[in-house]
Parts: sequence; structure tokens; C-alpha cells
Amino acid sequence: MKREPGFLHILARLMLVLLVLYLSWTAAYFITAAIYSRMSWAFHDLFVFLINATLGFFFFGIISMTVRRFIQPREQHAFTEMIDALKRISQGDFHINLDWDLGGRNGKHRRTHPYVQLVDSINDMAANLKAMEKLREEFISNVSHEIGSPLTSIIGFAKALKDEKLDREQRDRYLTIIETECIRLSKLSDNLMKLAILDSERHPFRPSLYRLDKQLISLILACEPQWEAKKIEMTVEVDIVEVNADEDLMGQVWVNLLHNAIKFTPQGGSISVSLSSNGDQAVICIADTGQGINEQDQQRIFERFYKADQSRSRTAGGSGLGLSIAYKITEMHTGSISVSSKVGEGTVFTVMLPLHQKVMKGSSNCEMYNGTVI
Repeated sequence: MKREPGFLHILARLMLVLLVLYLSWTAAYFITAAIYSRMSWAFHDLFVFLINATLGFFFFGIISMTVRRFIQPREQHAFTEMIDALKRISQGDFHINLDWDLGGRNGKHRRTHPYVQLVDSINDMAANLKAMEKLREEFISNVSHEIGSPLTSIIGFAKALKDEKLDREQRDRYLTIIETECIRLSKLSDNLMKLAILDSERHPFRPSLYRLDKQLISLILACEPQWEAKKIEMTVEVDIVEVNADEDLMGQVWVNLLHNAIKFTPQGGSISVSLSSNGDQAVICIADTGQGINEQDQQRIFERFYKADQSRSRTAGGSGLGLSIAYKITEMHTGSISVSSKVGEGTVFTVMLPLHQKVMKGSSNCEMYNGTVI
């Protein structure tokens, strides 16, 4: 029968203690025997046994104290390092990497040692806090930049409006820019508030059974002026699917993804939206024929304020929060969202949601819309 490593470790330590104890008793026996042989009279057997046992325990204590002198300073040093590391972490220094050598222990036993587990926990905590601090700094920097840019424009054009020599056309153009930047700030504020509420889990989460196919078609039709203005061919293929989710929150996901697709699809391009079921999950795909996203950016596309194309995002007026909100809401529904893209070939966002309800197969009611299935 295979024994657990912990049991073998305890057994080995017990055997070591017994070995040292037996050696101490043996040493005591030979020493007292040598002393008794030089004496003219013999002691009683009980007295001899007691003397041998006492002397043996005395030797055992001396050996234990000697070994302890070599082991305890190392442990004390390790605890001192750990306490110092915790103090540094409490003061905001997360550049911690403790390492405590356990001598000849093999890898498996070393990992199960409590001191090693404690050191690894401190290292992991420091690494996680360091990563969080980096994200916090990036977040503050991004917020400052996103707020600073429109404010600079507003201040500049507001000062320009004080010039009485401006004609009506220039004045209207400056006012339009100020209005656009104010709308941009308002959207940024709204998105930041949404993320803060979602992160704090204070947002009311009210899942209910509803027709996901109807929701998607309704939102696509609501976006008709945007995709019609760019002469985008919109194709929709949906099954009748009922999901148990928060309809308002999921609506935000579809709006963000649809607006992104319309925003980055060129004039005369195409967008396709599909909805189907795969086992106990609903699968929603939103594909566009935009310029695509390179592989390196795809790994960070759901980070807050991250923009795959900085110049393109600024031109389109985005803040880099829409996909973060979509990711957070999908995560709240225990679903997943992923991106697949090739530069020059377009982008596909895939959302998978648990159904929690039987899916009714078939096609939803469709209408012909300028030759496009809606």
C-alpha cells in the first residue's frame, strides 16, 4: 500500500529520534560500565539501570541542543525575512522574492514543507499586488489622458470663441467641436460609472427568461441609421433561443459589440450576426469586414482603456471601455467572450452564454430589408 509523503516524513523523523536516543543510551552504558569496572564494589542492578537511563537522556539532551543550534538560527533568519517582507508589502513595496533553501530535500517534499508554502504564498501575494498596482497606475494614467484631451480642446476653442472677429461659420464649427468633446466626456463618465458599479457588485442583477433572438433583432434595427449611412450589408441568421439572463445588462453587451462592428467596418462593407445553440450554451457571433486586429492586440483587447489602434480609436471617439464592460457583464453571467481576427480580413467576436432553458430550434421571424435578411 502506498504511504503518503507526510506519513513517511513523520516516520523518518521518529526513527532519527530513536536512533539518537539509542546511541545516547549505548554511550551511557559503556561509560558507566568502564567506571564500575574500576570500583571495588558492585551496585544494585536497579541503581545501574537508573544511572544509565539518566546519563543516556542527558547525552540525548546535549545532542538535541547541539543540533538545534544549527537549525534554529536558519529558521529564525527565515522568519525575520518573512516579517521584513510583510512590512515592505504593507508600505507599498511589492518587489519581493523570498527564497528559503531547505538543504537536501527533494522537490516534492520541499513543496509540501509548511515554511516553503508560507514563503511561496508571500511571493504570490507580492506578485499579485504588484500587478494590481501596475493596473491601477495605468488606469489613472489612462483616465487622466482621456479626460485631459477633450478638456484641452474645450478650453482652447472656448478661448477662441472670445474673438469678436470670428465669422458665423467658424463660430459654429468651434461650438460643434466643443459639443462633441462634451458628449465624449459624458460617455466616458457613464462608462466609468458602469464599470465601478459592476466591479462593486452593487448593480442589480435580475436574470429572467427572455427571447435572445428578439433582443438581437431589435437592437440591430435600432442601429439601422448607422449601418445604412455607411451602406453596410447587414446579415442576420438566428435560431429561436431563450436564455436566463439580465436582459438590460446583456443588451449593453450587444450594443457595444454592434457599435464597434459598425464603427470599424469601412464604407460598403458587411456585418453578420448569428445566434445558435451548442449543447447547453447559446453562441452569438458578430463578424465584420474591418481592417482586423493583430495577434498581439487580441491578447489585451478586453483590458480597460486598451485601444488596438490608437489613432483609429481617437478618430472614432472611443474610450477603450466598451469591450471591458462587455467582458465584465458576460463574466457575471458565467459566460465567455472571445475575439478572432486577421489583419485585413475582419474581426469576429464570439459570446457564449449558458441557456438554463431548453432551446427551441428553428428560424425566427425574418423580414427582407433592402435585400438583407433581418
